[in-house]
Amino acid sequence: MTRKRILLAVLAFVLLLAAGAGAAWWWNERQTKDIRGSSTQEFVTTDEPGTTTRPKREAVSIPWPQYGFDPARTRYAPDFHHQPPYGTRWSRPLQALIEFPPAVAYGRLYVANIHGKFVALDVKSGKIDWQRDFDTCTASSPAVRGRLVYQGLMNACSESHDNATGYLVALDALTGRIRWRFKAGSVESSPLVVGNRVYFGSFDNRIHALSAATGKQLWSFATDDNVKGALAYANGTVYGGSYDGKVYALDAESGKLRWSSAGQAGLRGAGNFYAGPAVAYGRVFVGNTDGKVYAFGAESGHLLWSHQTGKYVYSSAAVYRRTIYVGSYDRKFYALDAATGDVRWTFSANGAVSGSPTVISGIVYFSSLQGETYGLDAETGKVRWRFHRGRYTPVVADAKRLYVVALRRIYAMVDR
Repeated sequence: MTRKRILLAVLAFVLLLAAGAGAAWWWNERQTKDIRGSSTQEFVTTDEPGTTTRPKREAVSIPWPQYGFDPARTRYAPDFHHQPPYGTRWSRPLQALIEFPPAVAYGRLYVANIHGKFVALDVKSGKIDWQRDFDTCTASSPAVRGRLVYQGLMNACSESHDNATGYLVALDALTGRIRWRFKAGSVESSPLVVGNRVYFGSFDNRIHALSAATGKQLWSFATDDNVKGALAYANGTVYGGSYDGKVYALDAESGKLRWSSAGQAGLRGAGNFYAGPAVAYGRVFVGNTDGKVYAFGAESGHLLWSHQTGKYVYSSAAVYRRTIYVGSYDRKFYALDAATGDVRWTFSANGAVSGSPTVISGIVYFSSLQGETYGLDAETGKVRWRFHRGRYTPVVADAKRLYVVALRRIYAMVDR
């Protein structure tokens, strides 16, 4: 073969590679392009968070029952009316990272640090009423029902959590005595309590349903990878994401699959669902490590809209007045239209946003990994309050106090 023919062959090969790369790029862009939603497709305007009134006795005795406030995990707490500025009433160090916020019930805050120290703090003074040391890694919020507190446990922090034994434990809310424990894989999923059942995901690749009173397993459902995020509930259905890249809708009574759906997998494949879903307006809103926020039809599982942020979305969403609030590792906080996914406003934080926001009295609170907690006007995104502490999910409340979770400390704050 002459030199000229060799050069022509090389040139043809290069052009073929370029054409293939161009076609792959075009296919990937088409597959992962944002989808704009519609208010006329599976959008239930009457399904507004915060419109269901809790019994007054329940609101007083168990003001903040579980992660995300309500079973749908909307993170909107209509029972409380706190407004900044705030003054600190007390603070309590817990020696190690507090990644997930407390539950509030019976005049106590129930919370665990990363090393498995679980405490019940008096809401008025911050003093420890009782504590238990589980000697496991703990990365979830507790939940309260009746006189029991439910907490997920992983394994020793120095060991790999994959294929390790974990537990869901039920503690007496007044004494801390263990009432029962259920063995599973490592549990990073904050328990979901609905009626007489408790639901959670595990590193055994399963979603579990237990009797809340006894810990007896009622059913379990197998996914293809770890279930790390919190589950959500609405209208007889339990929703959860898995690291297999799918969101699952399961019948809450039987555990039977109603539907499963994936995000927009491009050339790199589907991302992971670490964030827990929030359910409102007949839709399931959930972020993904592919950087997108997705809206699926709660009944059908159809992908209704998607919106790309700049990086991972570990933050679970809050829902308030037809707006989805969520943070991203791209250092921005987003307010998205619940019907279309369009951006209503964004806010540039001083660092990546990993934890989940909370909406109280028209203010949306979130923290950055650089240690700043923000309170923004939910309608406009303007800063109403800043606190130079915090890292993950920052805020829970009762009628008298706002509780801010900092890196290793909890602050009880009152309106000035």
